[in-house]
Amino acid sequence: MQTDPFNLPSASSTDAAKDASIAETVRYSKRRGSEPKASPVREGSRVVIIGGGPGGYEAATVAVRLGAHVTLIEDQGLGGAAVLTDVVPSKTLIATAEWLTETEQAEELGINVGASKPVADLKKINERVRELASLQARDIRASLEGLGVEIIDGRGRIETRFGDRGTRVVSAETADGTQYFEAEVVLIATGAKPRSLPGSEPDGERIFNWAQLYNMDELPEHLIVVGSGVTGAELAGAYQVLGSQVTLVSSRDHMLPGADHEAAVLVEDIFRRRGMIIKSRSRATSANRTADGVEVHLESGEVLTGSHCLLAVGSIPSTTGIGLEEVGMRLSDRGHIEVDNVSRTSAFRVYAAGDCTGVLPLASVAAQQGRIAMWHALGDAVTPLDTTRIGSTIFTLPEVATVGMSEADIAKSDLDIKMAKLPIARNPRAKMHGLKDGFVKIFAEADSGVIVGGVMVGESASEQIFPLTLAVTHRMTVDQLSSAFTVYPSISGTLSEVARILH
Repeated sequence: MQTDPFNLPSASSTDAAKDASIAETVRYSKRRGSEPKASPVREGSRVVIIGGGPGGYEAATVAVRLGAHVTLIEDQGLGGAAVLTDVVPSKTLIATAEWLTETEQAEELGINVGASKPVADLKKINERVRELASLQARDIRASLEGLGVEIIDGRGRIETRFGDRGTRVVSAETADGTQYFEAEVVLIATGAKPRSLPGSEPDGERIFNWAQLYNMDELPEHLIVVGSGVTGAELAGAYQVLGSQVTLVSSRDHMLPGADHEAAVLVEDIFRRRGMIIKSRSRATSANRTADGVEVHLESGEVLTGSHCLLAVGSIPSTTGIGLEEVGMRLSDRGHIEVDNVSRTSAFRVYAAGDCTGVLPLASVAAQQGRIAMWHALGDAVTPLDTTRIGSTIFTLPEVATVGMSEADIAKSDLDIKMAKLPIARNPRAKMHGLKDGFVKIFAEADSGVIVGGVMVGESASEQIFPLTLAVTHRMTVDQLSSAFTVYPSISGTLSEVARILH
């Protein structure tokens, strides 16, 4: 069974041990007789994980380090969609597009780029995308093998019967037949897959979902993107910068409906300024291939024509056909596994993590859900998942990073919150780089000054949001944040300045 969809050489066991040794922990102690404390975990506990994405491989890492014997079953390749077809590929593509945006400030910075601009070679870009995704998948396999995780290349299924000692039974369909495993703990981390418009199945040549984009050799002349959520907006913006004409079909008043409203409006204005056509309040009913392109039909009766179409209309959880309902696991109406804040399902000794749970479709959340599941199941100290303290980023150009409460959350609450905001354009470092688009916004409790949320829009906002994430996580006040020194000049100086406004 194929474990590397890009068919690059696999890592040897020697390489695995070598790579696993890269990360190490050293303890220095001057106290005599200071020995490591015994693990609270029952040594030799058996854990079976179905799914090798962030939720699965992070859970495996935690469990094996806590002394458990871990078997991980995966049929598509380690890293899951996050590494192989979604996060790593899309952000690699966006990183290339981001480099091209630097030319937007060239004239202001005194650089004459001449009549000819840099040209994107999509074949080389996608070769690099596929190579990096496969490399990351191989690194994950090497790391897990180096830790002693048993990796089974196959499709896992949880069985209704129990073992002789009350253990759960999991089967794996492999190239060599069916194998069975018993475990005290089972984790389901099967992720999600792209959703399609009814009757408009992607063909991977003219009509694509987000998992199929990276085999193209030439830039689409005119790409129609159906869906203006995070995936649609990110990829529409990237292909526009790379050189495609882009039309974005949005069923809402504005793109990025779940984002901060001011941030969404700003990004949409920038996209329009760069030449994107945005069809707001328009719902696509079908996408059809023509002799030399595609037609996208809207509810209004309008027909859009282009060379290619990307369907970015959400995802569906990969929870069918693996025995979940048969073992008493509760699923939502949309097929997501219902879990509590320590990743437990309604089935005995079964946990779940990642996009199959529908908690938040973020790789970082999937990874933390997996860790929490193992900490809880194996008796280690655990803090339940708190979704109000999660930092996230939309990798449009510019990026939109958020953490904590949003303005929409605040409007629905009874809290007395004050807000301060400054544009990035007034920051001295931003001026030096010719950056004009973006802002920093902080929300804090009016009486205590405790920071409850924030928004950052601009270049590398994903890197800048971490101080705010720390502040929200540890309930820091605006005075505590602003009293820390920032480098002058730096973009982070604006973060401190906004906090001072809220003193």
